[in-house]
Amino acid sequence: MPDNKPTAKQQQYLRSLAQRTGTTFTPPKTKGQASTEIKRLKALSSSSRHEREQDRQAIAAAARGGAVAVRDEEITGHGSSATWGVGRVTGNGS
Repeated sequence: MPDNKPTAKQQQYLRSLAQRTGTTFTPPKTKGQASTEIKRLKALSSSSRHEREQDRQAIAAAARGGAVAVRDEEITGHGSSATWGVGRVTGNGS
C-alpha cells in the first residue's frame, strides 16, 4: 500500500501560502488534497505585509473577557511565583 500522506514539502508550502495570503486551511490527509489546497491558495491574491501586521496587532489587542478571563482577584503574586487566590472556582462551577 503506497504512502498517500502529504509530503513535508507540500505541508511547508501550504503553510507558506496561507501566511502569504492571510488565510487558513484544513490540514490535508492525502497528497491529492494537499495539491488541491495548494492550487486554491495559489489562486488567491497575497495580502500585504502591512495587512498581516494589522491583523496580528488586532488579535493581540482584542479584549479577552467573559467566563474565561482571569480576574485580578483570582491570582496573587507576580510572574512565575503567581498562584491562584482564595475562592478559586473549580471545574463543577461551585
